[in-house]
Amino acid sequence: MGSNVRTGRGSGLATFFTVTFITTWGCWLVAIALGRPPTTFPTVIPFLLGGFGPVFGAIAVRVRRRPVPAHAVPFRLNARLLWALPLLVLAAGTVAGGALLAQVLGGPALDLDAGLALMATAGGAVPFFVSMLVGGPLAEEPGWRGTAYPRLLAVMGRFRAGMVLGLVWAIWHLPLFFMTGTVQAGFGLVSWSGLLFTLMVFPMALLTGFAYELGGVPAAIAVHFGVNATAAVLNAYSPMTSVVVIAVQVLVAVVVIGLRRKPAVPVVDGVVARPVPAAGL
Repeated sequence: MGSNVRTGRGSGLATFFTVTFITTWGCWLVAIALGRPPTTFPTVIPFLLGGFGPVFGAIAVRVRRRPVPAHAVPFRLNARLLWALPLLVLAAGTVAGGALLAQVLGGPALDLDAGLALMATAGGAVPFFVSMLVGGPLAEEPGWRGTAYPRLLAVMGRFRAGMVLGLVWAIWHLPLFFMTGTVQAGFGLVSWSGLLFTLMVFPMALLTGFAYELGGVPAAIAVHFGVNATAAVLNAYSPMTSVVVIAVQVLVAVVVIGLRRKPAVPVVDGVVARPVPAAGL
């Protein structure tokens, strides 16, 4: 099997990452150069297009007709979709539970006023939650989890795949720290809040990967949305709150992934081959 097994050569990962970063960083550099908040015209155009970089990367992989790994979860209207709701609750619970625990430990109290003000700025609860769904989960998960994650699973275990994808995901976010009006720019790249935002991506990558294996891209979207929306509503961004939330998410990720047994499947040319059922089974 040689080096193809170790590198995943021919799986489409190189195409995915190249197109994703070129699209996203190219658009976001234009938004940075415009020097206006991403919610204002015309900055909103390159800002939104850049957010869909992982989707463009996923499309590029499919256009090139790269092999589909065995761990890829097809989108079907079946029982897998039922995982989305409980996983959404679990994801929101890691943030809310972490924020409450941080408050008990002497951290800042939960602040719903800031969340309500944010909803009002967005035009109400519905536009707010729709924007939270589109600006992140829908724009990213078909790429990160629907395309990159199963291909990484072809050559490494769950934890390593999650960590590798988490590192790439963290680097992908970097331009946002230099874009006027973003949450990341408010944190500052060289700050505790900026560091903790970056670290939070890693348990998120583990949780969304776990969700993808259970319920496909819709489940990964649900987890991503649950974390982002809950953090925004509760204004759970203080350094102490972030530390506790990260700890809670790491614990949950280790438990749920550790309890899920990885199927044994053969690897062919760096891509996990779909197992052929034995006769009579």
